Amino acid sequence: MTFDFDAEIKQHLDVVRTLERTPGVFTASADDTFYNKAWLRDIYFITLGFFETGDIETVRKAAKALLSVFVKHKDKINWAIENKPHEAWQYIHARFHPETFEEYWEEWGNSQNDAVGEVLNLLVTLELMGASVIETDDEREMVQKIIDYLVNLEYWQDDDNGIWEENMEVHASSVGSVLAALQKARQLDWLQVPEEVITQGEQALRALLPRESATKFADLALLTLIYPFAVTTEAETLEILKNVEYHLVREKGVIRYKLDRYYNNNPDGYSEEAEWCFGLSWLAIIYAERGEKEKAYYWLRRAKAAVTPDGKVPELYFSNTDRPNENTPLGWSESMYVVALQKVKELDK
Repeated sequence: MTFDFDAEIKQHLDVVRTLERTPGVFTASADDTFYNKAWLRDIYFITLGFFETGDIETVRKAAKALLSVFVKHKDKINWAIENKPHEAWQYIHARFHPETFEEYWEEWGNSQNDAVGEVLNLLVTLELMGASVIETDDEREMVQKIIDYLVNLEYWQDDDNGIWEENMEVHASSVGSVLAALQKARQLDWLQVPEEVITQGEQALRALLPRESATKFADLALLTLIYPFAVTTEAETLEILKNVEYHLVREKGVIRYKLDRYYNNNPDGYSEEAEWCFGLSWLAIIYAERGEKEKAYYWLRRAKAAVTPDGKVPELYFSNTDRPNENTPLGWSESMYVVALQKVKELDK
């Protein structure tokens, strides 16, 4: 299997661009799916494909839109800073309307600290690069408020719904997302990041790893701690990779965790977990960053084999089938495949 890296990168970024609704705002999937909404997390991961391929202007537009969402909901965030949220709806919502920026109010696992950390990470990364989108006093104030919000939650010990928007518990991927963002934020002298909240996050993460949570031993979400957050030690990295590859890798993707019931192919929901395509790209990215060329190519070939005949990367395949679910293409999956292509391409330079 060979790769025309530049052509494939362009092809899949073009697919992602079909999901853009308002400048900078991407829906998670196509308009005719339930995923025709904008997610903080999905937009963050979508920006990585553009970031890694040098399209900083598209990244800036997305960051500006996300910052505008937070400014729009300033009163809610102020309340959460003064009064620690205790119901999921009181947290910053994970989803918003892609054109009006209003929150969706149906019952949802809206306590997702990782997503808030990702927005902060994106804003601060651009600031440190000299490509800032933080222009007004309200925007500068909001970046500090995001930090204050996460500190007030005591993110290092706050039960949240996590990356998969499910059961409430402390998730390593959420702690790591926020920790990575705060570590970057403290490099800016106009932001106040208490040193102890960095220490608390590091201690909590060390105590949790290599587990994702009390109920999840091996979890695809743990790969976020290696890329893009880079908050694991070498020993933790190797342990996470070993566990994910041994326990979770399947033919068309990586299952999120054992006994995952979402799109489970078994009527009893007990086995045959869905195979998530971006997991294969994620492994290719990590091994490429580690300079392990043979493994990086191996996982990239596996990822390419999960692309549909019409050139799209699905959210997932039903277990042991060639049948993707309806969320095809998934913007996040497309973006991670682009990152994998770019990282492996760079190995040959």
